[in-house]
Amino acid sequence: MASEQHMLSTEIVNRGIEAGAMTFSVRVRRRLPDFLNSVNLKYVKLGYHYLINHGIYLATIPVIILVFGAEVGSLSKEEMWKRIWDSTAGYDLATVLVFLAVFVFTISVYFMSRPRSIYLLDFACYKPSDDLKVTKEEFIELARKSGKFTESSLEFKKRILQSSGIGDETYVPKSIASSENTATMKEGRTEASAVIFGALDELFEKTHIRPKDVGVLVVNCSIFNPTPSLSAMVINHYKMRGNILSFNLGGMGCSAGIVAVDLARDMLEANPNSYAVVVSTEIVGYNWYPGNERSMLIPNCYFRMGCSAVLLSNRRRDYGRAKYRLEHIVRTHKGADDRSFRSVYQEEDSQTFKGIKVSKDLVEIGGEAIKTNITTLGPLVLPFSEQLLFFSTLVWKLMSGSGANSMSSNPYIPDYKLAFEHFCMHAASKTVLDELQRNLELSDKNLEASRAVLHRFGNTSSSSIWYELAYLEAKGQIKRGDRVWQLSFGSGFKCNTPVWKAVRKIRKPERNPWVDCIDGYPRGDF
Repeated sequence: MASEQHMLSTEIVNRGIEAGAMTFSVRVRRRLPDFLNSVNLKYVKLGYHYLINHGIYLATIPVIILVFGAEVGSLSKEEMWKRIWDSTAGYDLATVLVFLAVFVFTISVYFMSRPRSIYLLDFACYKPSDDLKVTKEEFIELARKSGKFTESSLEFKKRILQSSGIGDETYVPKSIASSENTATMKEGRTEASAVIFGALDELFEKTHIRPKDVGVLVVNCSIFNPTPSLSAMVINHYKMRGNILSFNLGGMGCSAGIVAVDLARDMLEANPNSYAVVVSTEIVGYNWYPGNERSMLIPNCYFRMGCSAVLLSNRRRDYGRAKYRLEHIVRTHKGADDRSFRSVYQEEDSQTFKGIKVSKDLVEIGGEAIKTNITTLGPLVLPFSEQLLFFSTLVWKLMSGSGANSMSSNPYIPDYKLAFEHFCMHAASKTVLDELQRNLELSDKNLEASRAVLHRFGNTSSSSIWYELAYLEAKGQIKRGDRVWQLSFGSGFKCNTPVWKAVRKIRKPERNPWVDCIDGYPRGDF
């Protein structure tokens, strides 16, 4: 029990006066698991399959080099040229031509059979108009004006906002102040049109790609799923071609944007010389919870308006104008576990108001999903020296009898800062970012983009990681060869990570949601 105390956090949740004596209640919660110090052996094995598969090269190449070096080193220059001439003079022209033809054919088949590289040409993040900007105080006043919440609920929201990491310049639809029902199809379509078309207009303008040139379209929005679909709405608005491969993803939470990128990648690998557009958003007004159950009020406090649009290509001639190349995507799904499945759950409260219920164990559940994801990703991206140190420490721990999960002898913690130059962690909340920073041993600089997005734009759901990448570009921090790690997690429970590599130095963009405020970040109050 003593060894688990560091995993617990306490919180005074109620104070009062009873029979003249002051009383209070203390809630004990589990913190995010220290997943780098408690890596389960079965997850480590996933990574070291990669090393085992390539072990033959590590064993044979040094031997070949040694034998070849010894053979060549024993000959003088004249003897070596004489052997080469004698060995080739016996072949006639036809034999040499056949050999060259077979060689060229083999090389051609090899390059043609390789998976096509997926390039990110550019992306756009929607910035709402200033009349939708609200401070934390204005946000509470809008909620009070609607007449839907008790004073106790408003006070709860206020406390959440004060510790959320959200600033005073985020965006919400004005409909949340209405006393009427905001979860209508009309309100949802109005907000969806504004954010989606706003992001796509900017994307097409920046890339000079015509909507009719797009061969694959993937739109993801978790809660708002009208008929016709949002992807059909985009096709209708831009009059896209009739044979476009269109997909609409719903109910997949904040990590759906990466699922959409993975789907677009699969479509591009099956359809050469194509463009794919991925649109990620969440509709705030339609998701507005009008009740007073506290576990359902939390999403109201965090989620804000936002949308991203990303243009991908598999055309080799686009390499020269692309920004990034997709290196890896690792997806983790914990939906088989009932507790994980219900950690973020849409349902009705006692008054039949629809809302998203957030489990008090969400941080712990999310930590388990992240642990699985990063221990699978590690061997694909970490330098061999880091993997060797990690593996040797683990072997020593097992041989010494400490056990795979013993806290007395911690395994070597891989340094993910050696694998990536930039980090885009989903800006879910300040608490989540604090725990990620502590467990991954990241610096304030590594989490700067995530904290800036949370402060300036709030939690924009699946598009937040693109606002973070836009922040890094606006700061002019991305150079040729830099690797960017995006990590996002959400309902299901899912954790997904793509890795991008910059194919050129990224100049500061002229169109960017950060252009008019980038000089104010980073802030000292993160």
